[in-house]
Amino acid sequence: MKRIKDGFAGQRMFVLPPHIRRAVMANPISRNFYITAVGYYPKAWGHERERRYGSNDYIMIYCTDGGGEITVNSAKVNLKSNSYFIIPANTPHKYNSWVNEPWSIYWMHFNGELAAEIYSRCLLAGEPAVHEVSYNGNRIQTFEELCDILAHSYNKREMEIMNFDALHFVTSLVYYREIDPVAYNLDAISSSIAFMKLNINIKYGLSELAKQQNISVTHYSKMFRQKTGSSPVNYFNELKVQRSCQELYFTDKSIKTICAELGFEDQYYFSRLFSKVTGVSPSKYKQLQKCKPLVK
Repeated sequence: MKRIKDGFAGQRMFVLPPHIRRAVMANPISRNFYITAVGYYPKAWGHERERRYGSNDYIMIYCTDGGGEITVNSAKVNLKSNSYFIIPANTPHKYNSWVNEPWSIYWMHFNGELAAEIYSRCLLAGEPAVHEVSYNGNRIQTFEELCDILAHSYNKREMEIMNFDALHFVTSLVYYREIDPVAYNLDAISSSIAFMKLNINIKYGLSELAKQQNISVTHYSKMFRQKTGSSPVNYFNELKVQRSCQELYFTDKSIKTICAELGFEDQYYFSRLFSKVTGVSPSKYKQLQKCKPLVK
């Protein structure tokens, strides 16, 4: 592994040599996602790059302090503390750290069969965008671990572990809302879904769910379907079925008891709903999932 001489105090930077890169790309475990270069630049005053023809890789830049400017084609964005941006592959770009508040950044060049799909998950309305994220010490620890591997070895198994860490780091940013929905999903529909989960054992109708969010039934229903692709009542019932699956699998409760605990007054209605969602009846599901005794 080639280590580049420090350009900023405390910098870490690694670039995979061509023969290691070829080995990683040929490895069925790592070829789906792998990094080709990675680094950390603290207080990177004067840092700037321009690639008129772009890079073969996707480039993630995660800023933890200060800020800078990124231009992709002719679109400019500001990257500030606790935010990230991914530059698409094969796209002209340039970026630079602010003079008065130079950025501290973690960056990765990544590629592989999954790279384009992962990149697509951070687009907004089909366009690249800056995403603000909360600082997470575990994320930084993961980054340090992969750098420690690169600092001392590039054998096959350790390269596999290193790329697992890299994928974890990148996806912790790309899927930040899903990983910590309480912190980020503050809209009315997310709040309503959280309310459903907390009150899974109570029977609520459409008007009651809309009232809980202080939204008209019509507007609430439209918003809910836009976000989830489902009606509020159907979504709530599917949550109840998911809970019933857990109860059927992990407990010895009867179907009648589970039905009552989830707010269903009609056991036959519950059975029809369960069959519609899962494809089997509650009794059949319980039979299929029943743990068999270990053979001695």
